[in-house]
Amino acid sequence: MQNLVPIACMACLVMATTASAQTPASQPSSGAIPDKMPFDIPYGTAIGLDAAKKLLAMAEAEAKRRDWKMNIAVVDPNGDLLAFERMDGAQYASIDVSQRKARTAARFRRETRVFYNQFETGHAYVGTLEPGLVASPGGFPLVEGGKVVGAIGCSGGTGDQDAVVCKVAADTMK
Repeated sequence: MQNLVPIACMACLVMATTASAQTPASQPSSGAIPDKMPFDIPYGTAIGLDAAKKLLAMAEAEAKRRDWKMNIAVVDPNGDLLAFERMDGAQYASIDVSQRKARTAARFRRETRVFYNQFETGHAYVGTLEPGLVASPGGFPLVEGGKVVGAIGCSGGTGDQDAVVCKVAADTMK
């Protein structure tokens, strides 16, 4: 019986070595290679404070209509805070989350739901892209004249509730 354990271990080692020898040195990419860069939206001049305040008001009005307590942040194209509002009773933890959702949407030029969907489908590498990245619905880039001029992020409810509130404001941009 004692001789069987080393023999079994040697067999495992031989099989592992054979399997790794058959694996090509470079692995194929994780998916198809697109012809064009995804989310290739140029950055523009940041929206002004007055426009940011109007977006906050629109998002707040939608949240109040639904009786959802939200934290709402608007950032410039680099993800730096322009305007912020915490509705009465909104959870404190969501202050930072709303700002990081907006930052993620601005810097990566895409809705934060994209990262959520990637995590949900097993693409854990997303968490290695940037320390402050938020992979949760509720962050939208603000695109005006075909350029990213900022982003809005909401947090306080479920990801889908956050997205509904912020999308109302984001959709007003042209």
